[in-house]
Amino acid sequence: MALIVQKYGGTSVGTIERIHRVAEMVAKTKAEGHDVVVVLSAMSGETDRLVRLAHDVTPNPDEREMDMLLSTGERVTIALLAMDLRGRGLNARSFTGRQVGIITDSRHTKARIARVTAERIKAALAEGIIPVVAGFQGINEQSDVTTLGRGGSDLTAVALAAALKADRCIIYTDVDGVYTADPNIVPSARRLDRISYEEMLELASLGAKVLQSRSVEFAARFGVPVEVKSSFTEGQGTLVTREDTEMERVEVSGVTGDRNQAKITIIGVPDRPGVAAGVFGSVAEANINVDMIIQNVGQGALTDISFTVPRADLGKAVPLVQRVAKEVEAKSVAVMEAIAKVSLVGVGMRSHSGVAAKMFQVLSREGVNIMMISTSEIKISCVIEEKYLELALRALHAAFGLDKGPA
Repeated sequence: MALIVQKYGGTSVGTIERIHRVAEMVAKTKAEGHDVVVVLSAMSGETDRLVRLAHDVTPNPDEREMDMLLSTGERVTIALLAMDLRGRGLNARSFTGRQVGIITDSRHTKARIARVTAERIKAALAEGIIPVVAGFQGINEQSDVTTLGRGGSDLTAVALAAALKADRCIIYTDVDGVYTADPNIVPSARRLDRISYEEMLELASLGAKVLQSRSVEFAARFGVPVEVKSSFTEGQGTLVTREDTEMERVEVSGVTGDRNQAKITIIGVPDRPGVAAGVFGSVAEANINVDMIIQNVGQGALTDISFTVPRADLGKAVPLVQRVAKEVEAKSVAVMEAIAKVSLVGVGMRSHSGVAAKMFQVLSREGVNIMMISTSEIKISCVIEEKYLELALRALHAAFGLDKGPA
């Protein structure tokens, strides 16, 4: 008998018929003799609906009140599924993030988990109860409701799996695993049977929407085996696990694109110590994540600093940067929204040379100009014009033989 944490996303619980389907899957797992903990997202579209309501009330809703509002979506689905399971003769009980002891910091709408007690979950399992837990939410030390950001239900599931020392954490979604590229853009993309935590973390942080990046980071830290499967079709999914020697045989495991990018350039910055600290300190204080940074070689004691931020944070970032630019006596601030990031990921890059050169050659051949470059041990990313993203994805996928699979 195993302890399995199952997480179902918004599309999996988007209608009453789909909630019935989830109940059948949970009942089957229980009938096989396993203990099961279920984590649910809100119904698909519900969080967006609540966000719209908030903005109908006021253009700038208070973040604490936003968390109180947004946390209601998951409470609906957990209650409905618990009712369904009880109607099938199974002892199920719904729990909020507060009730299961998910304690976070106080960064409203983007809270980070500090610890998970899970005492009520353990007690429920000991009594043979199926706990049905609201994903995406917790409480801070002041008992205020907090939410974990988009995709936060993945993080809830992995954090509970770690706290409970579960045998498996299965993320059920509307796709049947992790692919070498987005199959909606690259029809020849293949499903991967296995992928390392590191590769999945890079893919998730670079725009792949299968798993939330913080959930992968949590899984890697605590060694939680995570399986990505479809809630709509039977069959094998993708196991996210520790790296092994087989994974290093392939130089590139996947290619991904991210349209959620914007580039800010501060032009004519005085080339002196402390200027960059002032710019990025202000951005960090506003909880805005900076991705790529390029500082040009100074000319005449002046330089340009370019960096990328999530497009959704651009409205918040630009006034901050303009204020800092004025303080340091920079010439101007330029913004470019129509950009995208294309990235290659693979642990095999550690032992295969020439991957970057090949990537640049492919993009050049397709007439795609590279604006910025960022690399890590297992990743190469390029910022390009957004209109070329799909072309770049298909060309790179083919050039690195991702449609053929390992030799």
